[in-house]
Amino acid sequence: MPNGCPPGSRRYTIAAGDTLFSLAQRFGTTVSAITSLNPGIDPNRLRVGQVICIPGRRDPGPGPCPRNWVRYAIRPGDTLFAIAQRTGTTVQELINNNPGIDPNSLRVAQLICVPRGGPPRPGPCPRNWERYAIRAGDTLFSIAQRRGTTVAELERNNPGINPNSLQVGQLICVPRTDRPVPLPTPCPAGATHYTIRPGDTLFQLARARGTTVDAILRINPSLDPNSLRVGQIICLP
Repeated sequence: MPNGCPPGSRRYTIAAGDTLFSLAQRFGTTVSAITSLNPGIDPNRLRVGQVICIPGRRDPGPGPCPRNWVRYAIRPGDTLFAIAQRTGTTVQELINNNPGIDPNSLRVAQLICVPRGGPPRPGPCPRNWERYAIRAGDTLFSIAQRRGTTVAELERNNPGINPNSLQVGQLICVPRTDRPVPLPTPCPAGATHYTIRPGDTLFQLARARGTTVDAILRINPSLDPNSLRVGQIICLP
């Protein structure tokens, strides 16, 4: 570990994922310049916590950001994918607008360019629909179940939505809560409607009715056994 770095250089502590190449890219220098400042360093055996000398005193950060893009300081837990989702862009677009960035070696406080503002807001919602802010754990399926609609209808009324990349706080259009929720189709002979209560599971309901989970699923073809909701109406033998 160096006791002191030469003038014009700075001490740096190796973090997980660091390589001499990524450090050279980050600090605007070369692998050769780093190795010359650190005699005996093994580029293939860097270890977390190891202290080395790096040419230059400051991280240069990105150059001027494109129009409608701004500087952003990396926070703990950030990834390019998460940043892209929050700012309504793509990982590739972030890479294109941050030359030399290493997606696998982001560090806290590192400055990059990101689009100004957050994910695009939805356009005007259809009649009897309203805006809804995505909450932790939401899926289009669970929202559709709560609002008495379908995933396909949510997708039609939210052009460009990615069902697999919903983000907390994202605004989408959903049916108003006062919209009548349709009852399930009539139950087959020998079965009756049942309203789901807190704590209910299909296994418990099957035992209480002297039947099986498979039998319940057969008479409720679209039922998701992992997403029962209080107030949901199903058919039970």
